[in-house]
Amino acid sequence: MDSAADKLDPGSPENPQSFGKYLLMGMIARGGMAEVYRARSRQSGGRLYAVKCMRAQLAKEARFVEMFVREGKLAVLLSHDNIVRTFEIGRTEGRYFIAMEYIGGKDLTQILRRCQETNARIPLPHACYIAAKMSEGLHHAHTLNDADGKPLQIVNRDVSPSNVRIAWDGQVKLLDFGIAQAMVKFTSEIGVLKGKFSYMSPEQIRGMPVDARTDVFSTGIILHEMLTTEKLFRGDTEFQLMERVRNAEVLPPSKFNRRVPEALDRIVMKALARDVADRYASAAELAQDLHKFLAPYRFDPREMVEHVRSLFRADYDTEMAEISECLRAELPTGEDRDASMVMTATVVEGNVASVQMTGQRPADEQLAKLVSATESSTKSGEPLAIPVPGSGPEVTQPTNPSGPKGLWARLRGRWGKTE
Repeated sequence: MDSAADKLDPGSPENPQSFGKYLLMGMIARGGMAEVYRARSRQSGGRLYAVKCMRAQLAKEARFVEMFVREGKLAVLLSHDNIVRTFEIGRTEGRYFIAMEYIGGKDLTQILRRCQETNARIPLPHACYIAAKMSEGLHHAHTLNDADGKPLQIVNRDVSPSNVRIAWDGQVKLLDFGIAQAMVKFTSEIGVLKGKFSYMSPEQIRGMPVDARTDVFSTGIILHEMLTTEKLFRGDTEFQLMERVRNAEVLPPSKFNRRVPEALDRIVMKALARDVADRYASAAELAQDLHKFLAPYRFDPREMVEHVRSLFRADYDTEMAEISECLRAELPTGEDRDASMVMTATVVEGNVASVQMTGQRPADEQLAKLVSATESSTKSGEPLAIPVPGSGPEVTQPTNPSGPKGLWARLRGRWGKTE
């Protein structure tokens, strides 16, 4: 637990609290690894930010900080309409943070839950549009190159409904790409992963090397769930759930929703092919087929805007009022307390040695070394796999499927199961 001294004052529109160059204007989310604040800055007063602060005790683990910095460097490079923009990652007042664009709206988990509660479905064109936009964002990450033009070979590995946000204005955004997934303690406890197995690919469950097609499979799972309003893979135990994902025995969505035509069944089933060779070769190919399928519907994203707002009318009104209050608030004057270290996209793309620093405290020097140390990992040509929350190195790194470190092998050993 954080001590009282480690906690930040969340502030409010009436009483913004300084945090480096940002002014915190209320907490909007809290998790085991971080807290997220709605914020503004004196330098760009007309913009709202989501500032995510790592819990103080996690900064004591050097390995955790190194992972945070490495993934943060990737996140600031990801500039795409369907990925939440990360503006900078840094350290101020002893706290590591990331500053992202603020996206008002709901994540897919909340939308699917509301549909279940109201016995409704996500309209078929909406579901296809969301999956297509997710795929476009993923393809951008999959094909990203470093400053030397060498492919970074990024694989997300955590494409799930909770990481897909539907904005009130209809935008589809992949959340915290490369950041939220880094904010976990390394652990070998299987139970920590509960709930994430449902969106893994068969090769990921087996602990085998993965590529962009593992994210295609996860997108297929989400599309199937949007069309049926039911989880594709379920089990009473983690082991049973993993067995079902590993076997990837899937029924087409039309078996659960008669409105799904055969053409869409084919798209979903190709994305969910157990054998990666039978799957879409890229997320871009999946997006292309989805857009082609959507063409006769003449779908207008404004239709989705009204649908999502109607599902959460009270929440929409409340959030709009809060945003308006934050934007109207008078910002206090005074000198900015700049971050002791900040990395922006410009810095990461250019010379890492030019990272902005104030003072020469040991912690800043250590962070600067970590930034430099991660340079070689982004240029080695090895896949940069963004880890699954709660996973150990066996899951986050490509492994030999026949070796003892595969996730499936670990579980077989734990439960004494043989194939």
